[in-house]
Amino acid sequence: MSMVSKALRNEETRAGRGRTVSGVVNSIETLEGGGFLVRRPFPKPSFSEFDPFLLLDEMGPVELAPGEAKGAPDHPHRGFETVTYLLAGDMEHKDSRGHAGRLRAGDVQWMTAGAGVVHAEMPSREFARDGGRMHAFQLWVNLPKRDKMTKPRYQEIPNSQIPKATSADGLVTVSVIAGEAMGEKAVIETHTPIIYLHYRIAPGGAVTQQVPGSYNGFAYVVEGDGLFGAEGEHAEDGQMVLFAQDGDEVSIENPAEAKATLEVLLIAGVPLNEPVARYGPFVMNTQAEIRQAFEDYQLGRMGSINS
Repeated sequence: MSMVSKALRNEETRAGRGRTVSGVVNSIETLEGGGFLVRRPFPKPSFSEFDPFLLLDEMGPVELAPGEAKGAPDHPHRGFETVTYLLAGDMEHKDSRGHAGRLRAGDVQWMTAGAGVVHAEMPSREFARDGGRMHAFQLWVNLPKRDKMTKPRYQEIPNSQIPKATSADGLVTVSVIAGEAMGEKAVIETHTPIIYLHYRIAPGGAVTQQVPGSYNGFAYVVEGDGLFGAEGEHAEDGQMVLFAQDGDEVSIENPAEAKATLEVLLIAGVPLNEPVARYGPFVMNTQAEIRQAFEDYQLGRMGSINS
């Protein structure tokens, strides 16, 4: 795109309802679970910027030799939701309430921990034995106070059932995990309005997504690099783009001169604007509730996973 055409596009977007970018954030690397490396763009010191979201982890992409795959053994959750999106790999899940499931490439698990559950996320026996490519995301979504102690629930959606759409020019595809995009509506139900979209944008492609101004919203670059927001801010693989609340839509573009497809997770939600008390895997509204959660777990009230 020429500088003139880019300037004209930016003027047109600013004249409409396009959001600007309030910041581009680099991920940090940290070890989690049984010792697997993750990239994490947040949490940051100011929770209000991401409310209702608590954490985003990217695991991989990495090629694992036989016996190298690791997972997250038995660990508790209370008061929030975890959204696991597997791009590559093979994972098994078990919990203290008797649930067992398996995720393969493209599958999504939206787990509402609610009142509390002990959970294990491990590579399948076959994947642990043979190795292979692993790439996954996990998003933590806070629950409103009224739903903190709701009954735990799983929504496990195979890749074949996740709504998908392609733009008229064939340059943009989207997988709709939560919310709506390009005429498709997600099958997952959320406690509060959430948008969770996986866009793949070929060189020369662009998308404008409706995101109400009241939502906190961000984009995470999975692969490639592109231009974001009304002013065309640049961001690349492993960076998060935080959008200002100054419009009702966000724009993402992969310039025509780009050499690769741009893959982006676009995530947004209505802020809860409630007090947050957190201790490890417990997210409540007060410190007293955190102490109760810890006591319940220590005394076995959240149960245990049968081997």
